[in-house]
Amino acid sequence: MIRSLLCTLLALWTAGAAAQPGPCALPENAQFDFWLGTWDVSTGGTVVGRNVVARELGGCTVTENYRTLNGPYEGRSFSWYDPVSGRWQQVWVDNGGTRLMLSGRLKDGSMVLTGERTLQGATVSDRITWTPNADGTVRQHWEQSRDGGIGWGTIFDGLYRRAEP
Repeated sequence: MIRSLLCTLLALWTAGAAAQPGPCALPENAQFDFWLGTWDVSTGGTVVGRNVVARELGGCTVTENYRTLNGPYEGRSFSWYDPVSGRWQQVWVDNGGTRLMLSGRLKDGSMVLTGERTLQGATVSDRITWTPNADGTVRQHWEQSRDGGIGWGTIFDGLYRRAEP
């Protein structure tokens, strides 16, 4: 009798626990899902790299692993939605010494993240925009300002096309 009662309680508790949403189940956590996948990255019509973007750590983090095709350049980023600030956060690190700490949100269907850092003794602002296109591609446009955001220059303008399996 006690064993049967314990089994019933355990089954009810397990079912209740399984029905609870995970800690990263907010709708905002899916805002960057358009970027998930394995991508061939091109600039000016030439494929220059491969990027693998995945949701990891129980769905709480979007990870990026980028590598150029014809060279040793590689970088990684970790992106997550912070429900306290209501903003996305991203940390990017590459083997060239670049480190970005960006923050932002979805705006008009594009993810726009910005941040400031010191580069060669001067403060620069970075703005990266990811825009999903109707044909399933994603444009990543990285801009930089060295005058406090008055003027912006393009650092990288890439088109992500899903890689063939």
